[in-house]
Amino acid sequence: MDDIDRRLIALLQEDATISYAALGKGAGLSAGAAHERVRKLRERGVIRRTTVEVDPAALDRGVLAFVMVESTAWMGDSADAFAAIAEIQEAHVIAGSASVLLKVRTSTTEQLQDVLRRLYAIDGVSGTQATVSLETFFERPVALLTG
Repeated sequence: MDDIDRRLIALLQEDATISYAALGKGAGLSAGAAHERVRKLRERGVIRRTTVEVDPAALDRGVLAFVMVESTAWMGDSADAFAAIAEIQEAHVIAGSASVLLKVRTSTTEQLQDVLRRLYAIDGVSGTQATVSLETFFERPVALLTG
């Protein structure tokens, strides 16, 4: 991946609806060349998907919690069980005292409590520790660092 690819990705991260003409202009390419490079980035899996960033509070998902899941067994094969809980936005197998780190969004703390109950139904889960976020300063996409 070269600097032009990095610039294209940065522009797309700012606005995924940008036209290929504007994308090309921003990266010093024609619209066709920008389109071809983006197609190749998709084929290689560099660009996984195109999405829209939405304000969670506007969708009544204003409660954000990070949940550490403790287990009595290896949890690396439990991705489907975690994915079945719709309120879980992200699930990461981690090293340390816990086995899995979850990013959970709910409408209320009561709904968060229900998610915690449902986690215990997953084989191997032996405990949880939830930390509720009071404010999010910022969230950003993966930074493109140049070498």
